Amino acid sequence: MTGSKNNAFAAASRLGDLLAQQPLNRSDEWRDIEVTAQGLADELRVKDVEQQTALGKTLLPQTLTSLLKSAINGATLPEGLLKAAVYEFLRIGANLCRDHDENRGSLLEAGFPQAVLSLLEGYAESIPPTPAGVLPLGTPDLKIAKTAIGVLLNASLGYEPVQSRLRSLEAAMTILKLSMAIYRPGSWLQSPQGVPIDEESWNLRASLSSWAWRVISELRDDGRDRKLSPLFGPDALPVLVQAFSPYILPHAAPPAPLLDSPQLLRVLIQTDFEVLEDACGLLESLCLDVEDIRLSLARGLTFPDGEHGGVECLSNMLTFVERGDYALYWSHESQNERAAKEKGLNICKAAVIKATVEVAGDEKNTDILWDDSEEERPGGKFVSTMVQWIRTHKAIKETNRDDLLICATLSLGNLVRRDAHSTAIVRPPITLSPDLAAILEPDTDIKVTHGVVALLKHLAQSASNRAALGEAGIIQKLASSGVWGEKADMAETVQVSAIGIAKHMCNGNVDNAFALILSSETASGSAMDQILALVRRSDSIAVKSEGTRVLVNVIKTLWSNDAGSTDEERAKRRQNAMDAVATVSCASALAQLVGRSKKYPILINEGVVSLTLLSTHSAGGTLVLDSIMNPLPIEAVRSSQSVPVSAVASEGSPTVYPRCAFDMLVYVLKNADNNVPVEVRANVCALLSQLGRKGSVVQDRAVDLQKLKDGTRELLESVARETDSNAKVLAGAAQRALETWV
Repeated sequence: MTGSKNNAFAAASRLGDLLAQQPLNRSDEWRDIEVTAQGLADELRVKDVEQQTALGKTLLPQTLTSLLKSAINGATLPEGLLKAAVYEFLRIGANLCRDHDENRGSLLEAGFPQAVLSLLEGYAESIPPTPAGVLPLGTPDLKIAKTAIGVLLNASLGYEPVQSRLRSLEAAMTILKLSMAIYRPGSWLQSPQGVPIDEESWNLRASLSSWAWRVISELRDDGRDRKLSPLFGPDALPVLVQAFSPYILPHAAPPAPLLDSPQLLRVLIQTDFEVLEDACGLLESLCLDVEDIRLSLARGLTFPDGEHGGVECLSNMLTFVERGDYALYWSHESQNERAAKEKGLNICKAAVIKATVEVAGDEKNTDILWDDSEEERPGGKFVSTMVQWIRTHKAIKETNRDDLLICATLSLGNLVRRDAHSTAIVRPPITLSPDLAAILEPDTDIKVTHGVVALLKHLAQSASNRAALGEAGIIQKLASSGVWGEKADMAETVQVSAIGIAKHMCNGNVDNAFALILSSETASGSAMDQILALVRRSDSIAVKSEGTRVLVNVIKTLWSNDAGSTDEERAKRRQNAMDAVATVSCASALAQLVGRSKKYPILINEGVVSLTLLSTHSAGGTLVLDSIMNPLPIEAVRSSQSVPVSAVASEGSPTVYPRCAFDMLVYVLKNADNNVPVEVRANVCALLSQLGRKGSVVQDRAVDLQKLKDGTRELLESVARETDSNAKVLAGAAQRALETWV
């Protein structure tokens, strides 16, 4: 052995001998132990894997654990001269298991990490119920607390057995609570003017905070992509929101003594920011994954005393989103560092926004966050705050607060899934529709547009809201915003939501149908023109199907008896709108909906009914016949693979998929898979009946009309003979079609 190794083993052996001299109650005995431990800790600072391994195989892990427990001896905190000895034990343990799994296992078996955690729990118990500033610990205690966390960090880095044990002992909460008490972000800003800065103390506090968050990170992720039990419950929330304090306007200025210590000032600024990043990331994760966290945040908004000991956690989150800003003292940073922090703060606010939206999105929170008990704040504190953000910042170019609009619209969108809440948003006294319409501008950021259309989609689902939304010009604003234009094609979710708004608004509301069809305020044409153009160029089945369903609702509404009016001008508008949808593009879109929807009989039915109504238009029969006989685009063919084809369409062809919508109609009539409802088959009969009616189709399409009849006559005759009681409607529809053709 080298001299150094001899010294290390001698010190380890000496510690064992000293431990054997129980009870240890004289100061000279502890002084001897401290000096011996210090020598061993110093020896272990030099990386020597062979020495580490050899020492780990001795009784040193058990000796350290016993000495640490003896030094504490039931006390909450180490006392007097024993603090120095405890500090050295911790140094030995930290160095012994640094990058060494075998020694981590030995220390765990000896109970050393558990004893270290008990030590930290003692410090955590000393935190007052309502702390003011940082926990007042002297340098010896700060060194012990910091090194104890260092032990747990070294013992747990990439080593699952220690991580698992610490999780079971709820170590993460102890470490979080203690670290935020020892280093409270922004607390250094309250240092009394003229009082010298204790640089050693603040450096210890800052480095302790950094190590603490690294341990928490290790415990959160075991590197195996497993979903771990949450480390934190609602009691962590009042601790986490402390991270916001330094960034809430108005900002405090650094005390003068700190300006004379630029290196320490940079350390404190950086530590504050790292805590903010870690806390916001943890908040987001907890709100995404833990129901108790979401429910607790909502309850605490109304009952903070009962939920979070008086700390209004969700209110703190909203305050940070609204009033959090780049710290003025970042001017002491370099340009690159400041830019990185500004970007990082925006990311932190985005995380808190996401957490807030998740809280609003939990169905159990709907009745908690929506409160009708306060007349002056309709909807309650949370709802009125979200509404106010939208009202105040709808002129985005003037206020530049996209973040508030995103948070407010997405949160309200989650809360208005009930009809009563939806109508309350649209009706007085809230009447939010005009404000939402004002946000929909061509240069509005797509993230803001996403929030607005998501909210509007929920609002439009309520039939009682559709007139008010129409009066606010929502359809026209969507059309002029460019949401259905090519530039927005990368945001398919937004486009589909906007399509959903139009689909719902035109369902049974003829004025909205007029707005969709007849309003043409942009070079891109009417809203319906834009949607159909999107349907044609999109590769997404969702876009194609939902976009065409807008047309389905428009046709049902325009052709409805309720759409008629004795008002001459209104009747003229209705006729103009009907003429506007009696086009090749509309008929083709409906036929393609039928052709690609084998798996969705409801979509086939919608397309068939719409084609039937369209065929009653003076020019509609020919348009519909052409649309169902024309070849389908390749995407429609692929989406309905394995659909049997009609005898006419497949004559001499080995293909096994529909080449035209007519093939799908034949497939529906045959119902070989026995999966098509009777009503859908009856509606196909009605369409065939209408197309075969005299004068429905122009003479030069006689050949195609005859193909249609020849391809379905035997099927209709067979269906008409069905006697099953469930098929009476179907048999009658088939018989009427045959009679119409005579």
